[in-house]
Amino acid sequence: MPATVSEIDMLATARLTYPNIDPVAIELGPISVHWYGLMYLAGFAAAWAIAMYRAGKPHSVMARSQVEDFIVWCAMGVILGGRLGYVFFYGLDQFLEDPIWLFKIWTGGMSFHGGLIGVTVAMLLFARKHNINFLSLADFCAPLVPLGLGFGRIGNFIGQELWGRETTASWGMVFPNDPEGLVRHPSQLYEAGLEGLLLFIILFVYSAKPRVPGTVASLFLIGYGCFRFVVEFFRQPDQHIGFDLFGWLTRGQLLCSVMIIVGASLFALFVWRAKQKQQAQATAVPVSAKKS
Repeated sequence: MPATVSEIDMLATARLTYPNIDPVAIELGPISVHWYGLMYLAGFAAAWAIAMYRAGKPHSVMARSQVEDFIVWCAMGVILGGRLGYVFFYGLDQFLEDPIWLFKIWTGGMSFHGGLIGVTVAMLLFARKHNINFLSLADFCAPLVPLGLGFGRIGNFIGQELWGRETTASWGMVFPNDPEGLVRHPSQLYEAGLEGLLLFIILFVYSAKPRVPGTVASLFLIGYGCFRFVVEFFRQPDQHIGFDLFGWLTRGQLLCSVMIIVGASLFALFVWRAKQKQQAQATAVPVSAKKS
């Protein structure tokens, strides 16, 4: 239920104060470096560091000498896929009215789900070029992603975008750029904590030992889908879209539902196939036994 004016007034002294950070981190003459861009760089740097660590493990499918090339491929996939995904998932009407808008990246607009598709394509091409099993490469890549997502959400918080729904919670805050001046959930921080830090810990711990190929990547789909689905209840829906179904289901939740279903199905399939293979090997009659 939306907070009334009196409730907001009562909470005025209890709510958190938004740290009004200038979205421009560095200004060098006519050049402005935004925090959001720096968060992208931090995400790729974290991915590189984790990839180098994982590439040094005995069961790694990738050598350390391949990491930099792989990160560049993934970065291109994130940027191209993220922009195309946002345009076609969230701004198709605007694109049809102004196709040039697709290339106006400086106006903002990146989609995680589009970026995921872009990275998947990049991994397919990279795996084919270097003759690496795609599922094993996807498992290698999955733990590299969450921290980058977390940094990106912090960038959203600093840039005062993708804020949360109205709340009476004591940790709600007023974003200075919000024209309505409402006390809102800092949903960007919820996402940074869940989709970023917590998902990274889960995947990093799970992938510390050799696993059935494809299960680490499948767990990423399940984990991200579940965390994002939950946070969407606290995040303000895109104004030009609103709710897609039942008066409460958002576009993000629809896309995450597909991720959860696909991830759970693939996880079950990979585990089942591995067990079938183990059973077949256990019941196979040795050649020496047949000759005797």
